[in-house]
Amino acid sequence: MTQAPVTSSRAHEPAPETPDLSEGWDEQRGRLRKELRRFDVLLFLICTLVGLDTIGSVAAQGPQGLTWMAILALFFFLPYGLLVAELGSAFPVQGGPYVWTRLAFGRLTAGLNQILYWISNPVWVGGSLCIIALTTWEEFFTPLPGLWKYAAGLVFIWGGALAVVQSVRVGKWVPIAGAIARIVLLGFFLVSVVVFALQNGVHALPASEFTPTYAGFVALVPVLIFNYVGFELPSSAAEEMRNPRRDIPLAILRSGLASLLLYGGPILGILFVLPSERIGSLGGFIDACKAVFTVYGGSIAADGTVTLTGAGAVLGGIAAAGLIIGLLTSGVTWAMGAHRAQAVACADGAGPAWLGTISEKHGTPVRVNLLSAVLASILLVVALNLTEGDGEKYFAAGLGLTICTTFISYVITFPSLLALRRKYPDTPRPYAVPGGRAGAWTVTVLATCLVAFTVVVLIWPGFGVGWFGTEGSAADSLPEAFAGQRLAYTLSQVVPLLVIAAIGLVFYAMGAKTRRTKN
Repeated sequence: MTQAPVTSSRAHEPAPETPDLSEGWDEQRGRLRKELRRFDVLLFLICTLVGLDTIGSVAAQGPQGLTWMAILALFFFLPYGLLVAELGSAFPVQGGPYVWTRLAFGRLTAGLNQILYWISNPVWVGGSLCIIALTTWEEFFTPLPGLWKYAAGLVFIWGGALAVVQSVRVGKWVPIAGAIARIVLLGFFLVSVVVFALQNGVHALPASEFTPTYAGFVALVPVLIFNYVGFELPSSAAEEMRNPRRDIPLAILRSGLASLLLYGGPILGILFVLPSERIGSLGGFIDACKAVFTVYGGSIAADGTVTLTGAGAVLGGIAAAGLIIGLLTSGVTWAMGAHRAQAVACADGAGPAWLGTISEKHGTPVRVNLLSAVLASILLVVALNLTEGDGEKYFAAGLGLTICTTFISYVITFPSLLALRRKYPDTPRPYAVPGGRAGAWTVTVLATCLVAFTVVVLIWPGFGVGWFGTEGSAADSLPEAFAGQRLAYTLSQVVPLLVIAAIGLVFYAMGAKTRRTKN
């Protein structure tokens, strides 16, 4: 790719080859280690983008899920990838999204924005990732009654925390293993679907069911766009890459194509194998795996109950372990990026300085990593008690909040592209969004508007359903576990968001000493 500087006739600030962050971060920067190569970044992104926790949620909406997946690939995934490719290659500095918003909109805005981005990780790990891992264990291995469920959840959370604190030389093998596990698991699942279809036939998928509807869009847009995000995460570790200006755009292109294949195939397989009424958001992929593995040993009863025997049980257990590993590595990979950005923010004065410390031994933000694990553990315990062990309700609330926090941060981060083009037009851009100013505005507006709309429909499911002659009822858009409980669901999103915003203000106040030292 050729360099594409953005030119302007007016005078501007000098290009921030190394942005002017606080002296606190300058002291920590020397502890970073350049260990990430191009192939590492590619597998890092595959592990980030291909989240196994949302496959069932998309399949639960039927064949139109694939239609909306294709539409959003064009109108969100592509613009988002182009946007991040330019930002990541033009400003390849540790902290990625925090630094972009810091340069574009100032420290306060960037600090509050970063809190949302960072906290989404412990919410996700202690929420939907943990509950799917526990459900998978119970489906394939043994029940987890009473305190055993809490114990297993804490093992999952702290096992991930142990991986995150390791040096990048060691830690990078976690996303590598996660990417390989995804490719093997999803590939084997698709092969098994073919064998199952040859032996038992498949469910017909009428063409009419692929027709997109607004109600389907409102139900699907959160999980589909969540499936498509994560391109910016390697930029949070840009100063640990050998050549970020070259590797980030290439990795985005290749991982984007791979993720489309790794998502679409399994979703189609689930639809072929399971009757639509049996596909649940939480257990859709798990149930489909059990059903197709009966071709190796086992049976499906008239009521749909699946029993695996012989080789089917063995392969089912291996696939279940692979699924749990895939879930764990999703959380670890996101943590490796989000936690590094939070450490930069704290060292820069947007949070308590002690959280901005990079370990001399590991070269990673150990304190942020451990605090995140504590928050995820608290969420696990509190959520299991509030939902009285209802896995579907816990899953729906946790996944919704994860997406909300992440996407609110994107509403601020994405417009950084336009602001930084204006403020630093002479900064070398190894890759620039095609189309000049019009192209930059197009990708920014598309990406920002879609994530903003997603936040609205997450807080108020069914927004716009039934308006202007559209079919359906807004009440039907509530997660099944919250049927008839709109207030309870809305509070499960709004109250934590207000708490997180308050945490952001407290963190910013705690960074006052660092800011005074800098200024």
